[in-house]
Amino acid sequence: MTSVAENTKDKGQEDPIRCIFFSEFHPIVGPMITCQVPDNFISKDIFDTVSVYIIPKAKLQRSTITVTLKDYKILGFPVMIDNKKYARNAFYFNLCFVCEAKARTVHYEPVVKKMSDFLMALEVENCFLSASEDKTRLAEMLQQVIQDLNLHKMCTLTEGTMTSHLKVIKLAPEPKPVLEHQVPIFLDGREVFQTDQWDLTTQQVLPYIDGFNHVARIAAEADVENNLVKSCVQNLIYYGVVTLIPIFQYSNVYAATSKLKELAENTKLQERCIAYASKFPRQPAYLRDIYRMYASMTHGNSMRDLCQRLNPQNLRINERRLVQFGLIEGLIRRYPIYLPGSPYNEEIKNNPVYKYFTGTYSLDEICCSTGQSAAQIEDIVERDPNVVMLWK
Repeated sequence: MTSVAENTKDKGQEDPIRCIFFSEFHPIVGPMITCQVPDNFISKDIFDTVSVYIIPKAKLQRSTITVTLKDYKILGFPVMIDNKKYARNAFYFNLCFVCEAKARTVHYEPVVKKMSDFLMALEVENCFLSASEDKTRLAEMLQQVIQDLNLHKMCTLTEGTMTSHLKVIKLAPEPKPVLEHQVPIFLDGREVFQTDQWDLTTQQVLPYIDGFNHVARIAAEADVENNLVKSCVQNLIYYGVVTLIPIFQYSNVYAATSKLKELAENTKLQERCIAYASKFPRQPAYLRDIYRMYASMTHGNSMRDLCQRLNPQNLRINERRLVQFGLIEGLIRRYPIYLPGSPYNEEIKNNPVYKYFTGTYSLDEICCSTGQSAAQIEDIVERDPNVVMLWK
């Protein structure tokens, strides 16, 4: 099971490369741009303000360096070639990609490094960069790279007997921040997950990810600090290992989405749903019963009401896993509950739960933060005429 109902969206934009320039350290003039495509995209004034980072000290050689200016972001990989044949016993250069200041450039880093290594190999082989001040061939090469990478996300460079294949690997967007009341769940099942490839903290957290424990509970049971658990879960989301679903409570209200019709048409989805939601593997539930339960999930019907009316146990359905599958596949969605504030009174002084009655906290968040059950929160709301629940 690999589909996710909610996709995260990265704030940064994956803009195209605006410019590629080649800079080197001249023994008399110092750092300078000797070739760029398009011409004069980076002015001398702009370059002079950042030249110390473009041709940096020895400690920063062969390190990915990103310089963000007001309008542009410059990504480079400075290289130093030691050899007594050069004026200062070394040749310094840096091939740089230029993008918009707000662009996401991490996916270009391996490309810049690989192309820099290719140019270094050409220089070592036949002084391709330093033998002449004429950079016509280098300009042609940079023009090919910027066009091919922007259009096709790949480029093949050939010079003499040497060839280099460049490819931009599209990265997944950064996941949204993980909250303490959210529940991580494996997308493909824990049994297919290789734990030994992850860091020790993640390995400590993994046994407690079961699709029912929320982040705060996982942190407590694993004896790991909350923020570390959030980081681990966020990392697992990034690599498509887990996704997040709401806490399961029988007081929850769910509603079917338009995607439910796919369950009636998609045979493979039906098979996966039956296998996932059946109480007994050897006695699978009937699709018609599963579909009826999903279709009965509407506003005003809590999961408790639904179970009392349809009795999923007699239908060989595990209602908790049924909800899990529906949320992961986007067949159903949870009705979040927000609690708007009430006037200040004596009870507010004594009950800290009232500070969450602002209209911006869901019931799951309040339960997780206060340690109180949904039934306890609902009882407080029921007794206070100034507090109401908003169902969205």
